[in-house]
Amino acid sequence: MTITEQAAEKKPEAPKAVARQYVNFIFYNIDRALRFESEEVRSQARTEFGDIVDRYRKQFQIHTYSTLGVKAGIDFMLWRIGYEIEPMEMMTSEIGKSVLGRHLNVPASYLAMTKHSTYVEEHVHEGQEGRRLRIVAGKSKYLFVYPFVKTRPWYMLPMPERQRMMNSHIAIGHKYPTVKINTTYSFGLDDQEFVVAFETDSPPDFLDLVQELRETEASSYTLRDTPMYTCRRQEIGEILNALM
Repeated sequence: MTITEQAAEKKPEAPKAVARQYVNFIFYNIDRALRFESEEVRSQARTEFGDIVDRYRKQFQIHTYSTLGVKAGIDFMLWRIGYEIEPMEMMTSEIGKSVLGRHLNVPASYLAMTKHSTYVEEHVHEGQEGRRLRIVAGKSKYLFVYPFVKTRPWYMLPMPERQRMMNSHIAIGHKYPTVKINTTYSFGLDDQEFVVAFETDSPPDFLDLVQELRETEASSYTLRDTPMYTCRRQEIGEILNALM
């Protein structure tokens, strides 16, 4: 067989798949008894925790948010985005063994993954690369997070019918360009089906968006979209200084 014939028989390489990301929203609260520890202990706790966050930022995205005073029982949240679960587990283990970790509780934690959008082919927000497979986050002052579950009858509807309803839903979202949605998927990974995270510098725009979305036909197929978390982006040092 000639080189030309070999080249003709060689199958073209399949396009390289874009890697999907694991996405975790882990919420913490601090035992108030830590405030009665010495300044030396509290300073060590702040420094050690900050060092852990900085070190793991070399392995995956970590964005830190305060929830102090806006959600009962929760003080701050870490939004972690990466390509493997193991480093997130290692970080969580280190946190648990730290000085601050002895005084931390985890009221909620949600795991999801990125995935090609089922209903959106063309529209991609800035910071959502590879048709929403790669999240580039943490640029806005506020983040609104909630787990989301659709009713089973929704999945029994023909795809064209679901697409029709979602087109109306999506059109409303386009009216609020200051709000960026990050939809991640949890089917089989966690209790919810989706975790949605909205980034914005304008909470009033987000409030108006959600209120308007309640009036859509697709919204009637929502089984659960609570609890909802209002998070303010802040450096971890600032967060810990405010807490202890």
